[in-house]
Amino acid sequence: MKQVVQNYKSGELALLDVPAPGCKPGGVLVRTAYSLISTGTELMKVSEAGMSMVGKARSRPDQVAKVVQSVATNGLPATYRKVMGKLDSYTPLGYSLCGVVEEVGAGIDDVAVGDLVACAGNEHALHAEVNWVPKNLYAPVPDGLAPRHAAFGTVGSIALQGVRQGEPQLGEVALVIGLGLIGQLVAQLLTAAGVRVVGADPDPARCALAERLGAAACGDPGSAAVAAAVAELTGGHGVDQVYLAAGGGSNEPVELAARLCRDRGRVVDIGKCRLDLPWNAYYEKELDVRFSRSYGPGRYDPSYELEGRDYPIGYVRWTERRNLACFLDLAARGAVDVEPLVSHVAEFDEAVETYRSLEDGGLKAVAVLFQYAGRPAEEAAPAPVVTVPPVSAAGRAPVRPAGSPVRLAFVGAGNYASSMLLPHLVGREGVELSTVVTTTALSAANARHKFGFARATTDLDAVLDDPAVDAVFVVTRHSSHAELTRRALLAGKAVFVEKPLALTEEELAGVLEAVEKSGNDRLQVGFNRRFSPLLREAGERFGARSGPASLRYLVNAGRLDHGSWYLRQDSEGSRFAGEGGHFVDTASWLIGADPVSVYAAATPGNEDLQVVLGYPDGSTATISYVTSGASGFPKETVDLLADGRVLRLDDFVRASVYGRKRWVSSRLPQARDKGQNAELAAFVRAVRTGGPMPVPLESLVATTAATLAVRTSLATGVPVTLAAPR
Repeated sequence: MKQVVQNYKSGELALLDVPAPGCKPGGVLVRTAYSLISTGTELMKVSEAGMSMVGKARSRPDQVAKVVQSVATNGLPATYRKVMGKLDSYTPLGYSLCGVVEEVGAGIDDVAVGDLVACAGNEHALHAEVNWVPKNLYAPVPDGLAPRHAAFGTVGSIALQGVRQGEPQLGEVALVIGLGLIGQLVAQLLTAAGVRVVGADPDPARCALAERLGAAACGDPGSAAVAAAVAELTGGHGVDQVYLAAGGGSNEPVELAARLCRDRGRVVDIGKCRLDLPWNAYYEKELDVRFSRSYGPGRYDPSYELEGRDYPIGYVRWTERRNLACFLDLAARGAVDVEPLVSHVAEFDEAVETYRSLEDGGLKAVAVLFQYAGRPAEEAAPAPVVTVPPVSAAGRAPVRPAGSPVRLAFVGAGNYASSMLLPHLVGREGVELSTVVTTTALSAANARHKFGFARATTDLDAVLDDPAVDAVFVVTRHSSHAELTRRALLAGKAVFVEKPLALTEEELAGVLEAVEKSGNDRLQVGFNRRFSPLLREAGERFGARSGPASLRYLVNAGRLDHGSWYLRQDSEGSRFAGEGGHFVDTASWLIGADPVSVYAAATPGNEDLQVVLGYPDGSTATISYVTSGASGFPKETVDLLADGRVLRLDDFVRASVYGRKRWVSSRLPQARDKGQNAELAAFVRAVRTGGPMPVPLESLVATTAATLAVRTSLATGVPVTLAAPR
C-alpha cells in the first residue's frame, strides 16, 4: 500500500510503498476514503523538518532537554547515535480520516465489515491507504454524513474539546484568535451553542469565511475593529472567553486576550502559540487560563487508546471517542458546516506535490483533503444538485476608503423598484444613485428625474464596464434575472437581484458558474421578509429550540388581474417560481436551516399549492399558496411550533409568542414593514465595508433550488431530495 512519510533530518517527503498493517485484536482495519491535512499542525511539522539542526533545536526546546538528559545518563556517543537514527528515518503524517471497515479484530462488536467510520490519532489515522485503528479511536459515521465531511472528525474533536474547556453559556460573547481550521470550527461550535463570536485573524479571507459561517464580526487582531466589536457586543465589559487557536512565535494573541477579556474571564489555549503571560494584566483581571489537551480525556493514555479501556461515563462524560462521535453528530445534523472549509481536494497520488504547494504558498487553504481510489460512492440526489463554490480571497471585497459613497446602478425602474426599493435609498447617507438603465429612454429619464440618478441610459454594457459603479440592482422581469446577474458578477460588481434568482436549474447553474469563474460571490437576492423588525423580534422572543419544529405558512395570494405579466408562464415562469422564494426563505430562516427535501401537491391547474419542506433535524414547513381565498383576509400568516412554544405572525401587522409567558406585539396602525429598509441597509453596509453579504450564498441557492423543485415534484408526484454541496 502507499503512505505519506517524511524524513525529519532531510525534510524529504515521499509517497512510499509500505506493507499493509495486519488486523489485531481490539481494533479494525480501515481502508481510507478521505484523509484531512491539518494545515496548521502538519505544515508546522513539515516546516520544522526543513530547518537546520540549530533551527530544529530552537523550535523544540523540550526535545533538546531530553537530549541533554540522555547525554548525562548514556553519554555523548550513544546519545548522538540515538538522535541521528531517529532523525534520519521516515515518520508518518496525518491524524484525521474517514474510511470503510475492511476487517474486524477480535473483541470488536460495534461495527462490521463495510461500515463507514471516522478515525483519529497520529499513529492510527495516517495518510495511508489502509490503517489499523483501535476501538477508542474510531466512531461510526451517522447516516447522511458524507465521507469527506466525516474526515474532519479528529480536528472537530480538538475544537470541541477546546470549547468544552471554556464552559460557554447561552448569551455569552467569545473571542477566537486565529481563524485557521481549528479556529473556524471553534467559532461554529460556539455559535451553535448560543454564543456570539468575534474572530481575530490577519487574513481577510478567513475573517470573511468566519462571518459567513456565523461569527458576529471579525477583523485583523491589530485593528481597532475587533476591539470595537467586542465593546459593542459586551457593553464595554469584555468577552467571557478567549480561545487561542493561533500558532507562531508572537506573544500578541496572549496580550490581546488580556485586553479584551472581562474581569474573571476564561482564556483557553488550543493552538501552539507563545504563552508569555503578562502578569499584571492577567493578575488584575484574575483571568482563568486553561489548556485544552487535544481530542479530550483519554488522549496520551495507552490503556485508553491502545487497550480499549473506556472511562465510566458517570465520571468522564466526554472522552476522546465520545467527542469524536459528538462532532460527527453535529455535522450530520447541520449544526456545523465543514464544506466551506474545504479549499482543495487532491488525489492521494498527488500528496507530495500538495504538501509542497502548501508549504511554498502556491496553495492557500484552510483545509485540504486527500481522496483515495476505491472510496465509496456518495449517492446522488434525485433532484438537481446545487454546489456552492468555496470561498476564496476574491470573495471578500476590499474595504472602501472612509467617506467614499457606495455608487449604485439600477437595471430596471418599474413599480417594485420605484415603490419598495428606491424610496429607501434616496437621501441615504453614504449612497450615491449613479446610473439607471432601462429598455426605453423615457423610463430611464423618468427614474432619473424622480429619484435623482446622476445618469440615465439604455446601455447596460456601459454600466457594467464603469469602474465607478460598486453595485448593480437587477429589478427587471423574472426571465432576465439570471442572465443579468451572471453578467454583473463577471463584471466584478456586487449584485442585488430581486427574486427569483433563476427560473430553471440551468439558469441557476449559470449564475454559479459565473461565481466560480470570477471569484465574485457578492450576491444578494431580495428575500426581505427575514429582515422584518416585527418578525425578528418575534423570533428573539421565541428563542432557540432543541427539538424539531413544525411551521405553517398560509399565503392568501389572491387572483391576478387579467393581462398581468405574471401570467406569462411560458416566458416568466410560474407564479410560485417567481414569488415562492420569499416564503421558502422566511420558513428556512425561522427554522434555522436550509431545506433538504420538497414535496408539492396542487389543485387542478396548479392554482393552489401545498408545499412541504423537510429539514436536516426533522423539522417541516408547509407552505399553502392559494389564489382562491377571500380578498379581505390577510395575505400572510405564519405559525411556528416547537418545544411547547408557538410563534404567530399575522401579516406583518401583529406577532405573538406563546410559552411559559405570552408576548404580544403592539398593533401597527400604519404600513407593514416587510424588511426592505433593513435589507437594503445591510446590503449597502456589506458593499461599503467589504463584509459578508446579508444572506449566505448557500442559503440563496438552497432557497432557489427548493422553489424550482416544486415544479419537479408536481410533475413526478414524488418528493424531491435536495443534495447538499460537496
